[in-house]
Amino acid sequence: MSNAKISIRFFDAREVRAVWDEQNAKWWFSVLDIVALLTDQDDYAKTRYYWKYLKAKLKKEKNELVSATTQLKLLASDGKRYLTDMLDYTGIIALGKEFPSKKANRFIEWFTYSDESIDGKSKTKAYAMFESSFINSIEVGTTKGMQQIHAYLFGGLYDFAGQIRQKNISKGGF
Repeated sequence: MSNAKISIRFFDAREVRAVWDEQNAKWWFSVLDIVALLTDQDDYAKTRYYWKYLKAKLKKEKNELVSATTQLKLLASDGKRYLTDMLDYTGIIALGKEFPSKKANRFIEWFTYSDESIDGKSKTKAYAMFESSFINSIEVGTTKGMQQIHAYLFGGLYDFAGQIRQKNISKGGF
C-alpha cells in the first residue's frame, strides 16, 4: 500500500480518503470518513461505534452492503496505518442511501458529480471552454491565464472565481 495512489477529497470541509486499486481499476473510499460526515461527528470513537451498530443492523437485514466492504490500511491522524473498512463507488452510494437526509442527498449528488452539483456544473463549463475559441485567448503558463480559466470554470458558482486567494487556508497545521 505504500506505493498506492491516495486521494483526499473534501465534502463540506470534511475529509474523504480514497485508495486506488490498480488490480481492479477502481477507487476504495473510507466508510468511517463518510459516516462521520453524514452524522456530523468529529469523535472518531463515536463514529466507529455508529458504523459498528449500522453494520450489525445491515448484516441482520442481510444487506449486501456489509459483504461489499474490504479492509485496507489508511494513514490515521496519529501517523500510523490502520485497517479501515472501505467501499467502492457503488457501495458508497448504497451507504449514502442508508442516511435519509438532505445532507446525504447532497453528498450522493457531490459524490456522483451530477450535472446539478458544483463539480458537475464546472465540468460542463470545462467542456464548453475547451470547445470554444476562448481557450485560444488564455495566456499559457501565467497567473493571469490560471485566473482566466478559474473565472470561466467557476464564474457564477463561487463569488471568488478568477481571483487570487486573499486568505491562507490550512489543514492540520499545514
